[in-house]
Amino acid sequence: MRRETQNILLILLGGALVKIAVNGDYLRYVKPAQQPWIIVGGAVMVLLGAVAIVRDLLAARAKAVDHDHDGHSHSARPAWLLLVPVLAVFLVAPPALGADSVIRTEARVPASAAAANAAAFPPLPAGNVVPLAVNEFVSRAGWDASGTLDNRTVSLTGFVVHTGGRTLLARLVISCCAADAFPVTVHLRGGEADPLASDAWIRVTGQVVPGTATKDNSYTPDFTLASIATVPAPKDPYEY
Repeated sequence: MRRETQNILLILLGGALVKIAVNGDYLRYVKPAQQPWIIVGGAVMVLLGAVAIVRDLLAARAKAVDHDHDGHSHSARPAWLLLVPVLAVFLVAPPALGADSVIRTEARVPASAAAANAAAFPPLPAGNVVPLAVNEFVSRAGWDASGTLDNRTVSLTGFVVHTGGRTLLARLVISCCAADAFPVTVHLRGGEADPLASDAWIRVTGQVVPGTATKDNSYTPDFTLASIATVPAPKDPYEY
């Protein structure tokens, strides 16, 4: 690969990192705490590429002057300019992981649930409807022997997945980045979500069906729907 090509690719990649860190698209790949490191890394890459390009252009100009003194002409051909259209490719962020990833990867309870099971889960807060993260809901449904979810109405937000004739609400949980993502899923009873497209984001209220989250069904509890509404996809699509 020519030096010009290497330098422009370095700038493109660095620029893409800075862009996704600033506009929030980085949340499709890593946890929020990684934002400063992405900005710094991208800025350093852009700076290194720009310095290298300026240095090469100055060297080419000096060489051209020397050739002119010898009675020869020289025309610099900045081949890296031909790569500028690639900028659009580098700066278009692909979507976050969604329904396809859920179907390909077996759902499970977060590892922290087993540790939490060693002590009693705390009671849910007071209120007619308690908002919960999907991974907390699944953890309680699968591991909480004290039944803190029983007869309690909760609110969950996630995306729709259609698989095996069932409609699920799902979220992807990450420890560090999207590469280690795994799904947590809830089976929606009642049929209200069946017409919705996969990957549509919804907020549901309802109650767990006790005893339905087991190892045999990958800890996917049944959920009796009380209400359902479509919502915009969140800026941060993952749970932690």
